[in-house]
Amino acid sequence: MRQLIDRYIDAYNRIDVGAMLLTLHPAIVFENYAGGQRTLRTEGLLDFDRLARSTQPLFSARRQVITAYREQGDTAWAEIQFDGTFAIDLPNGIRAGQQIAMPGRSEYRVHDGLLVYIADHSA
Repeated sequence: MRQLIDRYIDAYNRIDVGAMLLTLHPAIVFENYAGGQRTLRTEGLLDFDRLARSTQPLFSARRQVITAYREQGDTAWAEIQFDGTFAIDLPNGIRAGQQIAMPGRSEYRVHDGLLVYIADHSA
């Protein structure tokens, strides 16, 4: 499972949506949580693809690094350090070139050798 997750994160870091999709099950569910509240949910490859492509222009560079990892059965949990550089100005005042760094954690589930569930959590 770790190799599959590493492939997904490598593609994410390269902002390579096509390579990300190759690691995902057709029934992929992706959820994002901020401050304990779910802020986003996609279901299926098409929804995930749309989301991933819509966020491509936001960052000129982004990187997730696993700082701790454990797995049990078909589920894995990773502590993540995220670093990114914004590529565009955003309405909330963030400017192109501004950097962000934050810790987080992700949960992954595998089915038929592919990621079927990803949940990203940040403060």
